[in-house]
Amino acid sequence: MELSIVIPLYNEEENVEPLIREIYGVLAPLGKTCEIVAVDDGSKDATFTALRRLHCTEPRLKVVRLKRNFGQTAALAAGLAYAQGEIIVLMDGDGQNDPADIPALLQKLQEGNDLVAGWRFNRQDPFLNRRLPSMIANCLISWTTKVKLHDYGCTLKAMRKDVAKSLRLYGEMHRFIPAIADERGAQIAELQVNHRPRLRGKSKYGVTRTLRVVLDLLTVKFLNSYSTRPAHVFGPIGVISGLTGFAMALYLTVQKFVYDADIGSRPLLLLAVLLIFIGFQFVTMGLLGEMLARTYHESQERPVYVVGEVLEGKRVI
Repeated sequence: MELSIVIPLYNEEENVEPLIREIYGVLAPLGKTCEIVAVDDGSKDATFTALRRLHCTEPRLKVVRLKRNFGQTAALAAGLAYAQGEIIVLMDGDGQNDPADIPALLQKLQEGNDLVAGWRFNRQDPFLNRRLPSMIANCLISWTTKVKLHDYGCTLKAMRKDVAKSLRLYGEMHRFIPAIADERGAQIAELQVNHRPRLRGKSKYGVTRTLRVVLDLLTVKFLNSYSTRPAHVFGPIGVISGLTGFAMALYLTVQKFVYDADIGSRPLLLLAVLLIFIGFQFVTMGLLGEMLARTYHESQERPVYVVGEVLEGKRVI
């Protein structure tokens, strides 16, 4: 198998059929042996019904149905596990990634790169709740990981099989795939790709994921620096506690040096110090807890998803 296209899907019944037919239209002129691995991440609508119908007429379509909604990272991990191609392309199932960019990604890969990440140069999403948080996150991730990319949030990527199979994805680590691959010595490149507006269905993304992105960034940084997985189980509590204590301490500092106030006997000083130490302890507990969870998953080779059924070839597994 030369090429595998991995697509995670969650409640995309209106998009799945036109998208897969469009992908086959793009792949046909390439003359490569290929497959599409569609992962239904516990959809509540008729997504799996549409995939089953498509599979009956297209044996190159491999359908993996998860028993419940495990999240995009787990769905991608399942797709990578079932993909057999020497080159693996990841893309979203909402139709916003353009399949016409696949040949350009493959060409860029042939230039000696191990992974090519898409860059949604002209992104068709709302500015305040989608593009602005993404811009801030991209700058922060690039600065922290030292892997300079414009668009970490773009799912559209092409990579070699050895890179794809070496990935261990947990939590919401899919957006950090280039940073993880770079830590393992992969040659990373970026390519401007077309980004289309969503025509059907409802977006599953929002501003609420920003905090999780920051916590996952701590994970990647800790992973790359110390070869272990950090965690964010207790992270939100630690971050909120630490920032609150820091704000109180900053306020008291201003009171002391600007207004010459006596702060030594104020209970607020003790509370600020306590909150800062509590925040530090919770973050540390989170890192230790995630390290234990990573050891547990990898030592038992336990995946982060549970497969309900697989449609492959002409039979159900």
